[in-house]
Amino acid sequence: MGGLFDIHNVISAAYFERPEAIQCSSEHQVPSSYRRLQLMRFSVEEINNSSSLLPNVSLGYDIFDHCSDTRNFPGLLNLISVNDSIQPWSEPSKNLSRVSKVIAVVGPFSSTDTMTVAPLFMVDLIPLVSYGAASSAFSEKAKYPSFMRTVFSNKDVIEVIVKIILHFNWRWVAFLRSDNDFGNDGLDMFMKRIKDTDICLAYTKGLDYKTNYSKMFKQIEEQKIGIIIVFVTKLTAETLIKSAIKLNITNKVWIAGDTWSLNKKLPKEKGIKNIGTVLGVSQPVVSIPGFSDFIYSTKSQTTCESAEKNMFCNQACNCSGLSAEDIIALDPSYSFPVYSAVYAIAHALHNALQCGIDTCNDNITVYPHMVLAELKKLNFTLYNQSIEFDVNGDPKFGSYSIVFWNHDGDAEEIGFFKFQPSVQLVINNSKIQWYTNGDAPSALCSSECLDGYEKKQNGIHKCCFNCEICPNGTYINITEDPYRCINCKESEWSTEGSTSCNLRTVEYVPFTDSLAILITFGAVSLGALTIAVSVLFAINYQTPIVRSAGGPMCFLILGCLSLCSLSVYFYFGKPTASSCILRFLPFLLFYTVCLSCFVVRSFQIVCIFKIAAKFPRLYSWWMKYHGQWLIITVAFVTQAFLLLIGYSSFPPKPYNDTFWYPDKIILTCDIDLKAAFSSVILLVLLCALCFIFSYMGKDLPKNYNEAKAITFCLLLLILTWIIFTTEYMLYHSKYIQTLNALAVLSSLYCFLLWYFLPKCYIIIFQPQKNTAQYFQGLIQNYTKTMSQ
Repeated sequence: MGGLFDIHNVISAAYFERPEAIQCSSEHQVPSSYRRLQLMRFSVEEINNSSSLLPNVSLGYDIFDHCSDTRNFPGLLNLISVNDSIQPWSEPSKNLSRVSKVIAVVGPFSSTDTMTVAPLFMVDLIPLVSYGAASSAFSEKAKYPSFMRTVFSNKDVIEVIVKIILHFNWRWVAFLRSDNDFGNDGLDMFMKRIKDTDICLAYTKGLDYKTNYSKMFKQIEEQKIGIIIVFVTKLTAETLIKSAIKLNITNKVWIAGDTWSLNKKLPKEKGIKNIGTVLGVSQPVVSIPGFSDFIYSTKSQTTCESAEKNMFCNQACNCSGLSAEDIIALDPSYSFPVYSAVYAIAHALHNALQCGIDTCNDNITVYPHMVLAELKKLNFTLYNQSIEFDVNGDPKFGSYSIVFWNHDGDAEEIGFFKFQPSVQLVINNSKIQWYTNGDAPSALCSSECLDGYEKKQNGIHKCCFNCEICPNGTYINITEDPYRCINCKESEWSTEGSTSCNLRTVEYVPFTDSLAILITFGAVSLGALTIAVSVLFAINYQTPIVRSAGGPMCFLILGCLSLCSLSVYFYFGKPTASSCILRFLPFLLFYTVCLSCFVVRSFQIVCIFKIAAKFPRLYSWWMKYHGQWLIITVAFVTQAFLLLIGYSSFPPKPYNDTFWYPDKIILTCDIDLKAAFSSVILLVLLCALCFIFSYMGKDLPKNYNEAKAITFCLLLLILTWIIFTTEYMLYHSKYIQTLNALAVLSSLYCFLLWYFLPKCYIIIFQPQKNTAQYFQGLIQNYTKTMSQ
């Protein structure tokens, strides 16, 4: 079994003119990695001493100090060599026995180191079981078919960090990362995870040995960032925190990744309390029985001095400066991942050798690809944890601890995060001693808006915004979209600054309304009066008063007035498509006939008394071809044609008026101006002609002056619609329809009351004025006056 541990680490990059291997022992020592190396040795010895796992089979190991990702390949080449030589990739070996002596490798620790060495092992499908490489790239089996790991990927670590941020309702954060594959992958996972949340990444920076920490912290202070996620390696974290202490950075919340959250040195650093509060994500510390005794027994051995003794001691490392107590007290992070990685390989080998209770099959030659196949199928229990891998080689076991660096300098567990069987986050807030000496600090770019206000983004970050109150007819739903006021539905309304909408009150004038009943009674009365006048005129048809009023034309006018009154009934009740049409159609059509009758009647009066003498031929033509009926027919047909075209193209339809009242819906009819414009113009034209002709005859005999009566009726008609138009422009409640019906009814009564009823009065109460002699006397007197 191979092992790769970064016992030493190259801090700064060096450049050479030619390829050159590095002497790791001269570089910076990483004590915690040395502890993990000893843990692998302990695990192998424990397995070799086991009677149930790999019985009668002894595991051997080669462990190398992997201190650089670019200049530390002798150990790697040793592991994959065959008889101390490397088989070129262009000449693949056809003899399976000519494969490397290693069946599997534990390590390396970092993602960058793993990306460098992994391709060398992937070629021959040698299992590479890492205890620390967390980059999500290794989950791609097409690139890393024989890679497996006993730690969660960055994606899972980031998930826990984001859950912590959401738990405390923090929004404005910085993300500091190692400037390598591990850190860049963590940043990528973090940005993907917060995409659909309210968290904003205010600042990010890749850290390396050249980082200007003073400039970096100045930028963080300028943006008023209080939450700093530190996703870096252990050595980089130590440099960062020490720089923060030195630069007097205060009042921050630091969220540590699992690489340094259990650091034993930093929590006891002088001035660490001044930087703020440190929370962290760590792997649970699993106590491994017997490990401490193993360390004490190892350190009691005499230090190896010669190469022969080195081989016997099975260790060549200048780590004699570390005592047993020092090793045991070191950062325990990644201890269980190393332990479970060794045991996973052992169990896979156990299965590949078809081992039983007492022995294994000696006739089986094990190759790395066989161990890989068994690793993928593993499912065994280790310290109450079911060790199992998913299809990507990632662990299906384990959890995370949430830790807090207390004032005693210890990483105290305050909660946990479990992935299986369901996602669960538990944090005991009462255990956290915040730098505020109270509740958890806030982390917002802008303070939250009050209820009823929308957020107007200010700049590139959605966390930075101005608050604007939602206007009438809109509301804000912060769970749906806090950045937009939503329009209420047509059937709803809201006041300024609302968080919900109210249903509008639906209003229309029912038939049971008192005004509706009164106007309906007026329409019925008008019909009854027209019938009564028609009967009276029919009885007295041959009398001068009836003949002078228009004779047969009177019955046409009275009939049309009665038909016009049909429109009044459709102004009440809930509007429908048919009722909207019938509100206007009967009135427009039959009132056209009424006005055209009065036009020709006014023209005849003027013609008889003023034009007949001057234009006898015109008068003769008028009488011969019944000009009055011709004009009435043309007006009727024209109006009918205009209404047919208009209503076919733009028919009136029910309309919910929500414009004038925010809390009401007025049920009315929508009549398109294009549909009614031509018809109304025709009515106005007839009214104007009628007024002109009747005004020309205003000086006719007093008792015979039909023109004056028509002029007066027209004035009342014009006044009625002027009043209605004014009300229509100023008044917009449901009763505007009632006023419209009243205007229609008033238009009908104008002619009935002031044109026909005076004649009825003469017929009934003054019959002496309804004689031929009386009318001839009036005409003779008028003729004498005109001749003088």
